[in-house]
Amino acid sequence: MQIVIAGAGSVGRSIARELISHGHGVTLMDRSPDAMRIASVPQAEWILADACDVEALEKAGIPDCDVVVAATGDDKANLVVSLLAKTEYAVPRTVARVNNPKNEWLFDEAWGVDVAVSTPRFMTALVEEAVSVGSLVSVFRFHQSGTSMHELTLPEDSPVIGQPVGSVRLPAHTVLAAILRNNRPISPEAQERFERGDELIFLTAREGEHGLERIPAILTAQPSDPLAQAAEPDPEDL
Repeated sequence: MQIVIAGAGSVGRSIARELISHGHGVTLMDRSPDAMRIASVPQAEWILADACDVEALEKAGIPDCDVVVAATGDDKANLVVSLLAKTEYAVPRTVARVNNPKNEWLFDEAWGVDVAVSTPRFMTALVEEAVSVGSLVSVFRFHQSGTSMHELTLPEDSPVIGQPVGSVRLPAHTVLAAILRNNRPISPEAQERFERGDELIFLTAREGEHGLERIPAILTAQPSDPLAQAAEPDPEDL
């Protein structure tokens, strides 16, 4: 793929190195001369220009690229780049960096954003995931579909340990997408059994978010625990 990255700071350069290592062609552009650290990513094409300028975008090859990544430290610039990429050049895919969580609501299709990546939100999720056992942690939201991704680590005394995956009834519109065990992803087939310390990855549609609070109760409450009542099937499941 051909990818244009607006913003050649530490984030943009890191993304460029990863993409190049995967065999993609990358163009880095930034309006600041100080950002032109060409030796740090010598395999990329470098352009000193304002990514919010239409002529600069054309020079960077946006009309023929597959993905535009708006990775500057300015949310306004990232929105403008995404909007121009979509409306002026019909770029198939746009990914935009969200610097201020308060601006997340703006990063949607109306502004030409296919995927919004919030660094603060990811950091929060990683911290919660590292310290939370038995709690549901929000990891990511797919903006086009509204589907959200969540993680829960099974505690040592979870009542589902040793039980088949297929025996656990989840709330409506939620599926168990993967089990992470011993640093390996495992397909959650019905006959697979839960083990201590399993990290469970769930995907939930927008209309199923009201049932998310039931998941920890289903997977961690003991039979004698009043919370175990939450494991009763939701009427929508029937």
